Amino acid sequence: MKIVGNIPHPQMTITVFMMNEKYIVKFEAGPMEQVFKLSQGKLRGMEHVMQIVDADFQQEVMKRFGDMFEQMRAALEQ
Repeated sequence: MKIVGNIPHPQMTITVFMMNEKYIVKFEAGPMEQVFKLSQGKLRGMEHVMQIVDADFQQEVMKRFGDMFEQMRAALEQ
């Protein structure tokens, strides 16, 4: 797996990898991560990946991180 790029974001790290004919987009925030695999055959390079992982997509990922953090907090309080 090799890193092909990063997408800047103020609250999370977004790294784009390439492996087995897929772009793997990894979002990291604190101890949480989310990974999306995109078929390389349907994309036209890193610019196309960045178009897909746009501000709306990133906002949904941030919402999901919020849910994940809440779930972890609740589990740790039990």
